[in-house]
Amino acid sequence: MRVNKKTIIFIDSGDTIVDEGTEQRDEKGIVIHAGLVPGAKEILQTLHERDYIIAMVADGEERSFANTYEENGLGHCFTTRTISEIVGVQKPAREMFQDAMEKNSLSDEDKERIIMVGNNLKKDIVGANRFGITSVLLDWSPRYNMTPSGKEDQPDYVIHHPLDLLELVSRLDKE
Repeated sequence: MRVNKKTIIFIDSGDTIVDEGTEQRDEKGIVIHAGLVPGAKEILQTLHERDYIIAMVADGEERSFANTYEENGLGHCFTTRTISEIVGVQKPAREMFQDAMEKNSLSDEDKERIIMVGNNLKKDIVGANRFGITSVLLDWSPRYNMTPSGKEDQPDYVIHHPLDLLELVSRLDKE
C-alpha cells in the first residue's frame, strides 16, 4: 500500500541521474550505454524503497531511457515516465509537467507537494517555476550554466549532489 508522503518527486534524467558524459549512442542517436551520476543509484533506490512517487520528466527518446535504466537496474524505481518523444514537446513546456501529473492522478491541489529536480535552468527550473511547482537545481555538472539570469530561472532550492535530495525531501516532508 502506497503511503501518501507530502513530497512528490518529478526528476530529470540527463546529468541528474545519468552522467551525460558517459553516454554511448548507436548510429541513430539512441543511447545504448550510460553510467550514472555518483550517488544517483542510491538516492533512487532509497526514495523508491520509502515509497515516494518518483516521476521521470525528461527530454529524449523513449528507447534511450529504457536502455539506460534497464542496464543500471533502476527502471522499477519510477512510478511513471513522461518523455518528450512521446508527449511531443520538450521542457519547459507545461505539457510535460501536466502529463506527469495526469499519469500519477494528481490534481492542482497536489502542486504544493511536487518538486522538480533537474540540472538545467532553462528547461527544468523555468518549466517548474512556470507550472507552479517547487524547483530544485542539481548543480554538480559543469556542462550547463548554473547561474540564474532572473526570477524565472531562479530555483527554489539548490543541491550539489544527488544524495542531498534525501535531506531536502525529509525537510520538506516535515513542513
